[in-house]
Amino acid sequence: MQVRTSPTVRARRLRQQLRRLRDAHGLTLEQVATASEGSFNASTVGRYETGDRIPRQGDLRILLDIYGVEGDERATLLALAREARQRGWWWPDRQSLKAGFDIYLGLESEASTVRTYQSQLLHGLLQTEEYARSVIKAITMTAPQQEVEQLVELRMARKQRLVQAEPLGLWAVLDEAVLTRRVGGSKVMGAQLRHLVDIGRQPNVTIQVLPAELGAHPAMEGPFYILQFPEPDDLDVVYLEQPTSSLAIESEAEVSRYTLTFGQLTAMALTPEKSMEFIASKADELQTP
Repeated sequence: MQVRTSPTVRARRLRQQLRRLRDAHGLTLEQVATASEGSFNASTVGRYETGDRIPRQGDLRILLDIYGVEGDERATLLALAREARQRGWWWPDRQSLKAGFDIYLGLESEASTVRTYQSQLLHGLLQTEEYARSVIKAITMTAPQQEVEQLVELRMARKQRLVQAEPLGLWAVLDEAVLTRRVGGSKVMGAQLRHLVDIGRQPNVTIQVLPAELGAHPAMEGPFYILQFPEPDDLDVVYLEQPTSSLAIESEAEVSRYTLTFGQLTAMALTPEKSMEFIASKADELQTP
């Protein structure tokens, strides 16, 4: 399974640019609809700007005419719309994904950095195949084995982002409980912990452990992800995952809050060097008869 460029960030960038253009011209949704001479209504323009609908090329050209967009900017926005309508690389497995997780996959595929706090299990990019299989079996409960294997394959494919020519930067703060829960049994967990030590040596991967003895901390409400992107216009996104749903947060104030929380966690946690020693010691404990 090959991980390819996803349409998610393209769609996000397009809707932001359409809102920017309308605001720059001081137009309401109704005024844009009127200027389109019946091509679309105000509700449709609003859905283009929220990302609920991606404009077709003909409708987008009408919008760009209304906003007076020509030249390179026009060509760029038309290309964004074409790319945004493509199917993501995960499309064949979409039926197996939990609601909303395709959003995260799309964001992760084009992010430059992911910062995450995990309280119960490892981030998917850090998981071994056997650990991932054990987690997926436990979470999906009644899923047939074929579906479990599809999800395992998809999770392993995502790991290409850590080793490609321009690798994703991953900074993970792990609660100690993540390391002591024997997912899959001692053998599977021991191999997983040794894998963490190995992958933690990569220059693009930082792992810190938050010891249980520290007590209360700012992220006790649960895990979260902060995604950054290489293009300056693509602002950071916070992703929250729930058992049956998910939420992508773009509010500047809320993203700032999670960024501050992550900063406090990294200050409280063991240093990356001490964290590697801690993880290695836990792996050794699992090898002790």
